[in-house]
This record gives sequence, structure tokens and C-alpha cells, in this order.
Amino acid sequence: MTIKIGVVMDPIESVTYKKDSTLAMLWEADSRNWQIFYLLQSDLYIDSGEPCARMTRLHPKQDPQKWFEFGEETQAPLANLDVILMRKDPPFDMNFIYTTYILDRAESRGVLVVNHPQSLRDCNEKVFATHFPQCCAPTLVCADKRRLRAFAEEHEDVILKPLDGM
Repeated sequence: MTIKIGVVMDPIESVTYKKDSTLAMLWEADSRNWQIFYLLQSDLYIDSGEPCARMTRLHPKQDPQKWFEFGEETQAPLANLDVILMRKDPPFDMNFIYTTYILDRAESRGVLVVNHPQSLRDCNEKVFATHFPQCCAPTLVCADKRRLRAFAEEHEDVILKPLDGM
């Protein structure tokens, strides 16, 4: 039996060929002859309680000039898939939240969803990193501009990131 895998991701045209881990996962799935279905957040919907999507067959290629081809497009219940990979990058906005709600419904229908939708809502990746300070550069999470300025002055070479973006 062939595994059917759906991948919720950013537009594939925006993928950075040399470093995108989702693309590496797609190549591996293809090497195993799995059926791969490409999904955008806007493709997901719930129809009369059934989580569904517009799914487009995807054929990934290991060619930096043309790293994918699209196949047939269908509308189908997400329960037709064995696995869904949630690979959408931030921003962590309401569309992201709504996507996790639909993926929760797919999970309740027996689909393995990776990354777990509830965990994506509960665990901000930037805040989660603070659980492992021994693995991180000095880190400050706050909304106080004076504290941020003092931190930047103390450490000089800093990176500022919003909690809900890249």
C-alpha cells in the first residue's frame, strides 16, 4: 500500500532549494514512492464537519532549476491521507491558528499530523528555546523597550525577532 502524504507549506516557488528542509523531506518521500500532495493554508476547509482540502499531486525533483512539477488537482477529505506534515513557516497569525483547527479535525479522523496542531498553538518556538539556555546565546524575551536597549548595549551584537514572525 502506497503512503499518501500531504504537506501544508508556503508556496513552493518561494522555497530556497539549497537549504529548505521541507524539500529534503519531499525528496525522501518521493524516493519511497509515496504519493505527495501539496497543500496551502488556503486549500484547507471544513465541509459539513469534514476536514477537506484542494490537494495537488506534487513531484519533487532534485534539480535546482526545476525542483517540482504539479500533477492532478483534486478536492478530497483530509482523511484520505495517511500523514500530513505541517511545514508552514510563521507568521503565527490567525490564519495559522485556523489551519491548526482544521488539522485537529483531520487528526480526529485518524490522520497522523506532524507537527501536532495543539502543540503548534501552545508552544512558540522562540519562547520554547528558553527552556534550554545552555544551548542558546544570551536571550531576552520581553516587551520593555528600555530593557531591550540595555540588553543590546550589554551584548552589542544582537538579533531582534518578533515572537510571531521570522
